[in-house]
Amino acid sequence: MAIHINPQREDSTMTQSYVIIGDGVAGSSAAERLREEAPGADITIVTDEGEALYNRILIKEYAKGKLPEAPISIHDESWYSERDIDLRMNTLVVNVDVHGHTIETHDGQTLGWDKLLIATGGTPAQLPVENADADGIHHFWTFQDARAIKSHIEKAEQSVIVGAGLLGIDLAATTAAQDVEGKYLMRGDCWWRYALSESGAEIIHDALRERDVTPVFQSGVDRFETDDTGAVEAAVDPNGDHYPADFVGIAIGLDFNTEILRDTPVKIEDGIVVDEYMRTDHQDIFAAGDITQFYDRLLGARGQNGAWGSAKEQGAIAAQNMVEYESEPFEWVSSYSITHFDFPFLSFGHPTRGDDSAEAKYSETEWRRLAFKDGQIIGGVLIGDLSPQSKYKTLIREQRVVADQKEILMKQEFELDELEAAGTTVE
Repeated sequence: MAIHINPQREDSTMTQSYVIIGDGVAGSSAAERLREEAPGADITIVTDEGEALYNRILIKEYAKGKLPEAPISIHDESWYSERDIDLRMNTLVVNVDVHGHTIETHDGQTLGWDKLLIATGGTPAQLPVENADADGIHHFWTFQDARAIKSHIEKAEQSVIVGAGLLGIDLAATTAAQDVEGKYLMRGDCWWRYALSESGAEIIHDALRERDVTPVFQSGVDRFETDDTGAVEAAVDPNGDHYPADFVGIAIGLDFNTEILRDTPVKIEDGIVVDEYMRTDHQDIFAAGDITQFYDRLLGARGQNGAWGSAKEQGAIAAQNMVEYESEPFEWVSSYSITHFDFPFLSFGHPTRGDDSAEAKYSETEWRRLAFKDGQIIGGVLIGDLSPQSKYKTLIREQRVVADQKEILMKQEFELDELEAAGTTVE
């Protein structure tokens, strides 16, 4: 992105106006950093949700019946007022005027901005099949979704889950926690087949079966069947197999909320394209969170990551660079954990990418896999024993070439000083 203007840090005597669209962890952390770095600025957050920031990680525990609502909320409205942040909930942005530096909301309001942050995230993708919008079919993304799922699953008798990824496993675990027998329909031969081999995924499959959730491979959904009231009663897969269900959970990815930017010069490619400073190709517009296609300095290519920690850091980094031009790049090794089973599960970095890999299975509940690119570790998955994660993340951050030493890396226990030092750092 060729931007040649080099503005200095904002003059403390000037009143800058910052507008943030989205109050997830990316937007909220950006507002917090902005208030720290620009005490006199006008800061406004606009969100179409009806509640302030909550923990998206914990809503799955609420849906499972393991937590009450109270611990899930992070900020109440007083948090914003105490920091002189104007929070506008239940407000949908319908237009962004990049030349006039304004946004327009659904109720006809116009807000001006000097710097704009887009942190709108995504909306669960709809399954393009007959009756996909029937009563009893759920997506899992917001606190409101979690409430609807919890209310329904407590009365359900049979379930079908669609989507063999990290969000799909949350839905499968929810049905299991509520003692609802389920079928988990997967298109491939294993769960999360882009990051796990069948050997590693079988640990997950066995854990699901123990909880009355049966994985069904080489499957999917051709259509849903409904009763006379319009409620779902079965899923039919492309093979013609019929699966009765009065509860269906779908998690097949996100459609990113970029509509307001489609008629602007901001570049969009399955998300908003930003550089390592979270800046778009418009010098005053930034983006953060899972909506971004960001330049990952450690990967040496564009990346996308919806993990909570990554989104929070992106928001803070974006805010820093909104106040002070190119002052801090985003450089982060993300993590995503699953706590549904009797064993821990952690993915880190970019486990679905790379040109090489190594894996090892140590027991019926302990397995690991590393993904490499150009000889460097770029991501991995750990099941059962998470203790090596800090060492692997160190190697990612140091960008060391270690793919020729897989035997050491795959040892159940190893130390970094066992790796050969010569030729281990990329030039």
